[in-house]
Amino acid sequence: MSDRQPRYKTYNHPAGGWGAAAATAKVLMEQSVVGKGSRALLTMNQPGGFKCPSCAYPDPECKKTLEFCENGAKALAHEATKFRVTREFFEQHSVSELMAQSDYELEMHGRLTEPMRYDAASDHYVPCSWDDAFGLIGQHLRALESPDEAEFYTSGRTPNEAAFLYSIFVREFGTNNFPDCSNMCHEPTSRGLPHSIGVGKGTVVLEDFEHTDAIFIIGQNTGTNAPRMMTNLVEARKRGVPIVVVNPMPERALIRFTEPQDVVQMATMGSTPIASEFVHIKIGGDLALLKGMMKVIFEREAAGEAIVDREFIAEHTLGFEAIRDDAMAQDWAEITAVSGISEEQIRRCAEIYIRSKATMICYGMGITQHQQGSRMVQQIANLLMLRGNFGRPGAGISPIRGHSNVQGDRTVGIDEKPTPAYLDRVREVFGFEPPREHGHHTVESVEAMKSGQAKVFIGLGGNFVRAVPDTEQAYAAMQKLALTVGIATKLNRGHLVHGRDALILPVVARSEYIRTGKGEQFITIEDSMSNVTASRGVLEPASVDCMPEVEIVCRMAMATLPDSKVDWASYIDDYDAIRGSIAAVYPQIYADFSERIKAPKGFHLDIPPRRRVWPTPSGKANFLLFEGLHVDAVIEDDTMLRLATVRSHDQFNTTIYSYNDRYRGVYNDRMVLFMNEEDRKARGLESGQKIALETIAGDGVERRIADLTVLDYPMPRGAVAGYYPELNPLLPLDYYDRISGTPAAKSVPVRVVREG
Repeated sequence: MSDRQPRYKTYNHPAGGWGAAAATAKVLMEQSVVGKGSRALLTMNQPGGFKCPSCAYPDPECKKTLEFCENGAKALAHEATKFRVTREFFEQHSVSELMAQSDYELEMHGRLTEPMRYDAASDHYVPCSWDDAFGLIGQHLRALESPDEAEFYTSGRTPNEAAFLYSIFVREFGTNNFPDCSNMCHEPTSRGLPHSIGVGKGTVVLEDFEHTDAIFIIGQNTGTNAPRMMTNLVEARKRGVPIVVVNPMPERALIRFTEPQDVVQMATMGSTPIASEFVHIKIGGDLALLKGMMKVIFEREAAGEAIVDREFIAEHTLGFEAIRDDAMAQDWAEITAVSGISEEQIRRCAEIYIRSKATMICYGMGITQHQQGSRMVQQIANLLMLRGNFGRPGAGISPIRGHSNVQGDRTVGIDEKPTPAYLDRVREVFGFEPPREHGHHTVESVEAMKSGQAKVFIGLGGNFVRAVPDTEQAYAAMQKLALTVGIATKLNRGHLVHGRDALILPVVARSEYIRTGKGEQFITIEDSMSNVTASRGVLEPASVDCMPEVEIVCRMAMATLPDSKVDWASYIDDYDAIRGSIAAVYPQIYADFSERIKAPKGFHLDIPPRRRVWPTPSGKANFLLFEGLHVDAVIEDDTMLRLATVRSHDQFNTTIYSYNDRYRGVYNDRMVLFMNEEDRKARGLESGQKIALETIAGDGVERRIADLTVLDYPMPRGAVAGYYPELNPLLPLDYYDRISGTPAAKSVPVRVVREG
C-alpha cells in the first residue's frame, strides 16, 4: 500500500492495559463483528465454549468472565470477519495480480467460501465441486510411482481428531512424509528433550506457578506470543517471586505489564514490573550463560556449600561428572565474551537459582531456532537437574509452544519419525501395515520438491511456502509440483505459489459449530502443558460450502484408497468414534478418551518426569554433554551481524493483522532492521537510513533484501532483528539443527550493505 506513511516512536507505556483494550475494540470494528465477535469472546476458553485459535497456552480455572488476550481477540475477529472471498472475487483477480499484494492485504480479503480449482488458461481460480476436488486429489495420489512422492503438511491449528485421521490416511497410503509446523519452531523440544528426560514435552502445569520460587524466561516474548501467561507472571511477581528474563531484545511486556482485567490497575494507570533481572544476552550466547551458572554452582560446591541435589542425582540421573568437569573447565573470559554478560550478572542469576527451592525455566524459539537448538534444550534440562527441579511443585521445564494444537498433533501421530511401538499399534487397530521408513521434515520436503522427487503437496492448514526458509528457492520448488492443495479458512500466499494443478478447500473454523448427521460435534486440543480439552464452536460457519477438517480428511482418504481397511465414512458424522480409535492406538494416555473429555476442564496427559519416572532406555534422566560455548557455527568475518527474525505484536505466525508493532514503536511499516546504535554508527549509517542485508553463506547463492529502514533499538552489539516472514529469503534452507531439522532463524549470519 503506497499511501502508508511509516512512523517510528518509542513506546514507553506498560504492555497490556488500555492499549490492549483499544486494540481489541479496533479489530472487532475493522472486521465488522463488534456484536458477533464480542458474544463469541465471552465463550472463548470457557468450559463449553471454543478454544482460542491462536496460541497454545493453557486455560486457567476460568475464574474470570473474560478469559482471552488481545491477540486471541484478533485471531477471533479475523476468523469471524464479515468479509468473504467468493467466486466473484476470483473472477476479478488473477493469481498474478494477487501475488503482487502483501500478506496483510491477502489476509484482509476475508473468509474462503467454496472449493476453487486453478485454471492455467486464465490464471484464475474457478469454482469446483467438492466431489471433483476429492476426485482430483485421489487421481493425482494414485498416479504417483511411490507414496513418498507426496508431502502431507499439518498446521498446529488442526484438532486432534482431524490430525489423527490424517496420520492414519497418509500411513495407509504408504508414507511418513509429515512436514509440519512443529518442524519450524519447537521440534528441538520434541527431538532433544527425550534424550534428557524421556519425553518431548514440558513438565510444568499452571498450578506450578503458585508454588515456584523462581522463574527463568529464556528467548521468549511472552506479551506477544503467549499473552495469557502474563497473568501468571503478574501473580508470581506480586508474591515476590524473582523472574529472570534472558533475551537479546528487551520486550515491553516483560518489563512492565498492566492487566486489562484488573479494574484497579486500569483505573489508576497502574502496572506490575515483571523482570527482576533482565539479562541482555548476545544472540547465541545462551549456552555460555547456562554453563557460567553451572560453573558458579560447581565452584561453590567445591568450596564446601551443599548446593547440588546429590540425592536426586544419585537416584535419578546418569552423566553428572562429565557435566561438572566440562563446566569447571570453561574460562570466565570466554564465557563473558560469548554471552555478552558480565561475570557479576551471571553470578547474580546463579544466586537466584541457588536460593530457589523450586525453579521453572520457560523458553521459546530464542532457544530452539539455532543450529544446536536441540542440544540447548538439553542444557536447560541439565541445569534443572542439578538441584532436582523435576517432580516437585513449582519446578520443571516449560517450552512455551506457539500454535494452539501443535503439541496435540504430534501426540496423535503427526510425526515423520514414528516409533516402532506406535506403528505396531496402528497395524493392530486398523489392519494394515504402515510404512516403517522415516519420512520428510519441512526442510527435507522442500529439498524433495527442488529435486523433483516430490510431486504432490497437501497442506492441512497453514501457509507453508511463506513459513519455510529460503523463500525464492521454496517458491520455485512449489511451482514444480503437479498438485498443491490448500485446506484453509483464509486466502494466503500458499494458494498463489502453486503446482500445475491447485485446489483451495475452505474449512469450518475453530469458533464455528460443526453439525453432522449425528448432531453437533466437538473437537479436542492439547495445550502446551499437556491438558486435553474440548472445543465447541458457537458461530455459524462462514459459508454452507465450508467443510469440517475431519470430513475433508475422510473424503480425501475415500477418494484415494478405494480398498481401504478403514471405515472412513463412519468417522464423518461421529467424532466420538474417532476418539475411540485414538484411545485404541494410545491406550496408556488416551484410555476412556470419550468419557474423560466430558469433564469441564478436560484431563491432563501423564508426563512421567512429573512423577520422577524417566522413559529413557536406562530408566534414568541423562545429563548430556555439549562441549564448548557456541550454539551456532563461528564465522570469521568482521562485518558479520547475527540476525534474529521475529514477529510483530500485530501478527500470529504468518498471519499479519496490521503493519504496526506498537510495543517496538513501529507503525505502518514491516521492512525495518532493529540495530544497536553503536553498530550502526560503526558502519557509517544514519538512523532511518535505507540499507540492504545480505546473508553470509558459503553455498554460492546470493540472498539479499533491500529497502530496509535501520532503527536504533537496544540490541546487544553484533545482533540485529527484523520481521518474519519478510526476511525469510535470507535464511538458507541448509542452515538448520541437524537433530530436529528446525531452521536456525534466530541466528542468521548477515552483513549490512549501504544502498546507493
